[in-house]
Amino acid sequence: MTQDNSVERRNDWLQSYWMPFTPNKAFKAAPRIYERAEGHYYYTSEGTKILDAFSGLWCCNLGHRHPKIVEAIKTQAEELDYANAFNFGHPKVFELANVVADQFPGDLNHVFFVNSGSEAADTALKMAIAYHRLRGEGSRTRLIGRVNGYHGVGFGGISVGGMVNNRKFFGSLLPGTDHLSFPYDPAAQAFTQGEAEIDVEPYMRELENVIALHDASTIAAVIVEPFAGSGGVFVPPKNYLKRLREVTKKHGILLIVDEVITGFGRLGAPNAATYFDVEPDIVTVAKAINNGAVPMGAAIVGKHIYDGFMDATPAGVEFFHGYTYSGHPLAAAAGLAAQEVFREEGVYEHAASMADYFQDAVHSLKGEPHVVDIRNIGLAAGVTVEGRDGAPGARGNEVFVKTYEQGVSIRANGEHLAIAPILTSGKAEIDMMIDAIRTGLRAAA
Repeated sequence: MTQDNSVERRNDWLQSYWMPFTPNKAFKAAPRIYERAEGHYYYTSEGTKILDAFSGLWCCNLGHRHPKIVEAIKTQAEELDYANAFNFGHPKVFELANVVADQFPGDLNHVFFVNSGSEAADTALKMAIAYHRLRGEGSRTRLIGRVNGYHGVGFGGISVGGMVNNRKFFGSLLPGTDHLSFPYDPAAQAFTQGEAEIDVEPYMRELENVIALHDASTIAAVIVEPFAGSGGVFVPPKNYLKRLREVTKKHGILLIVDEVITGFGRLGAPNAATYFDVEPDIVTVAKAINNGAVPMGAAIVGKHIYDGFMDATPAGVEFFHGYTYSGHPLAAAAGLAAQEVFREEGVYEHAASMADYFQDAVHSLKGEPHVVDIRNIGLAAGVTVEGRDGAPGARGNEVFVKTYEQGVSIRANGEHLAIAPILTSGKAEIDMMIDAIRTGLRAAA
């Protein structure tokens, strides 16, 4: 069916697409349709200019249609459109693996490409269980996530994830999972700027108790986000990730850090592992790896894990896992171009230089109507608004809509508003997004 923008045909034209993570009926009654994008802005089908204050969906860290990325995709499509990922390779995927691995600390130097953060999480979980089995510790099958965590929407990811609505409709999920408590106490951490200076040892004692309950010999991995992104931008206390690394290592448990959001500049550093000075066993990435231009993700593993698979399998396939589109030529070309832009244009450094200004701007919303908490780290922030009795999420959605009406796009997840500026944003763009949110808060009932 061709598009017909007339009022009479609009709803019929919209019906065939079942939209993800969207209230479909409400959207199709009042659609927001982007027709093109450039730089920091989207342009709607009505011709309205919308400032992207969420970097697409945490992924367009360089803004939209960067000319180097566009040209790289065009050139690659003319040269090699697709290459079989099983038993064949192409130059750019090997080159990108080296460029990505070089940005991660320690021995995190082997990259397994996938097509999304969800696939990266499930890949990492499978790697963890298989790694222990290959080492003769096949009893290590249990996986531990965290309340309010998000690791994509595969069955593995939602099993270790801790967002209730992502779990409750889908049965018992994977057996043998457990969850740590959410490391955020609003009484002690509300309106904290950056990482809270509070004691993390209660959370470590809880982890030790969970390990004692199940016995370390049954636990394959702990998986966490550096900060809870999709859960509302909640920032753990200082030294939380470092201590988590120490406890897991003591018990021979792998630590998987989900950097689908934090990878490639969101914290003003190449990744959260570098930012927090922690070396996990496995890191998952996606989104900004190629600026969201073509679906791509990856699991980045330590040398000990890669060598474990290689050494245990003298011949044949070492890891029975992969995807038709793993390391797709167009995705790899876009990735190389994006990584070049990050480096040559000093994007990580610029993001770091804007973090304090962004922090002050976001926290200026304290005292506005309905605001009960504000959190931030790097160029990411969460604002929580007070909910309405009997209507969960209604006020958050209203602020989202009112902010959009001011020409700025943010994200609302229930009562949590999330802001993630494009990393090349300057003071003018930050001021514009905060002013729009302020207006949205004041306009909401």
